Amino acid sequence: MNFDRLGREGLLAENRMTRSNERRRIAIVAGEDAEILDIVGPLEVFDSANDFYQVGKHPVYQIEVVSTSDDLAIRTSCGMVIMATATLRNITTPIDTMLIAGGTRAGVDAAAQNEELLRWLQTMSGSVRRLGSVCTGAFILASAGLLRGRRATTHWSMCAELSKRHPDTRVDPDSIFVRDRAVYTSAGVTAGMDLALALVEEDLGPEIAASVARDLVLYLRRPGGQPQLSATLALQAADRHAIRDLQSWIVDHLAGDLSISTLASRVAMSRRNFSRVFSSETGLTPARFVERVRVEAARRRLEESEHTIKQVAAECGFQSADSMRRTFQRLLKQNPSEIRTRS
Repeated sequence: MNFDRLGREGLLAENRMTRSNERRRIAIVAGEDAEILDIVGPLEVFDSANDFYQVGKHPVYQIEVVSTSDDLAIRTSCGMVIMATATLRNITTPIDTMLIAGGTRAGVDAAAQNEELLRWLQTMSGSVRRLGSVCTGAFILASAGLLRGRRATTHWSMCAELSKRHPDTRVDPDSIFVRDRAVYTSAGVTAGMDLALALVEEDLGPEIAASVARDLVLYLRRPGGQPQLSATLALQAADRHAIRDLQSWIVDHLAGDLSISTLASRVAMSRRNFSRVFSSETGLTPARFVERVRVEAARRRLEESEHTIKQVAAECGFQSADSMRRTFQRLLKQNPSEIRTRS
């Protein structure tokens, strides 16, 4: 089978986007030991979108959970059982968007060797408008040959393994989700909700997506290029109190002098020892940590305030608006004005 067909069909389907007065059928495919949030996270996003957008008397999304076995009961990795609405053998077409849930290593390995599932995915890939995966579901898509020659991502801890097993896939270890034509892959667990929000925005526009984010009390709509490992998560990672206190101080003084010399002096260390200890404790160099915290803070201010891009750059410690733009483009694959437009 020519798997490039999916790219061509996806582009054609995108050019003839389903009209706003048509319902879209979403299929979330999961098997034994699936991660429960990989299923219910995207499901809740699409279901919430139904509360804000109706097609006549009907919701815009018809959501199906598809079991990869003949049993409708899917036992997830946490032990809870989810009842699917269909199995591979009785699901009917057409399907607009299909997402493959990830799960435990054992569960995903079993799915990746399930010839019936892989053949089904190959067949279905020719008819769906969009195909995607959540977390380690990318291994299943790759095993079906559907990520060949494409850029993709998965949970940060499994990116190296995905690249090793499938060298024909260009693995992006940083982005929370990646789109390569009509194929979408996302990072771990909650990133599936970010991907689902992006799909809702594609279909129904930014206003509906923002309403869904607010309804689900999601902190913000993260762009796909945002790094998986947020610098602010590192605030909880350091064992040494002095480093944790310094990180908090950095967040409160973004517009100030955050050079290595200044930071090292605050914890009474030499520059060399400080750099070594900070990197060991947080997994980031001091300069990289400062850069990422500034980017995260600036992105939030662009989304939540009416300050100009120049004002935001100054408030967050960038030398200029142009310097902030270059940093955003490198880390987020977006420029500040695009983020301001999305908000």
